[in-house]
Amino acid sequence: MRILVVEDDAAMAAAVRRGLEAEGYAVDVAADGIEGEWLAQENAYDALVLDVMLPRLAGDELCARLRKAGNWVPILMLTARSGAAEEASALDAGADDFLAKPFSYLVLVARLRALVRRGVVDRPTVLVAGDLRLDPAGHQVWRGETEVALTPRQFSLLEFLLRRAGEVVSKATILEHVWDFAYEGDPNIVEVYVRQLRQRLDDPFDRHSLQTVRLVGYRLDPDGG
Repeated sequence: MRILVVEDDAAMAAAVRRGLEAEGYAVDVAADGIEGEWLAQENAYDALVLDVMLPRLAGDELCARLRKAGNWVPILMLTARSGAAEEASALDAGADDFLAKPFSYLVLVARLRALVRRGVVDRPTVLVAGDLRLDPAGHQVWRGETEVALTPRQFSLLEFLLRRAGEVVSKATILEHVWDFAYEGDPNIVEVYVRQLRQRLDDPFDRHSLQTVRLVGYRLDPDGG
């Protein structure tokens, strides 16, 4: 397995390299974000280890660039600052896992093994269906170049349908995932919210992406023109 470590602290990079090589990994090291980006684009790695605080190009920005370019190599982010905000920033940039310094090399290697087992799977940070885009982290939605404001529940319903674009989803399934299994209100609330989404995302743009499949459920058609 081949791993790319992007770390500007030479002593840390060398220690991580030795630890990974002792586990049988082939390891390349980059000292800044630009070099790391070039290596990640030019070579097929099984996983990346990125420090957040990198010269020339920050680790979370490097991660976001790779994801935007369609590179879904598993990424483990390292940071000297622990906390919810730092972890959320790394994960929202497209990282698969997060480890705060100082860390145990045993844990680092175990997490890398887990990431490698998952393999390269598309995990887009922005959901796209035709000219409809949704950014879960930024809580933003666009139809083409126009940003559309949605309420939290409308946003949640749209995200659920986008993650299953092209599939027919039953009303019961929507209620279970967008509301909750204990919801005891009128199940027709789903129809109300689908209608609201159409009024905001389809009707003003002459689209028909939010479709009702009679007696079955609802479908978001990526090509609904």
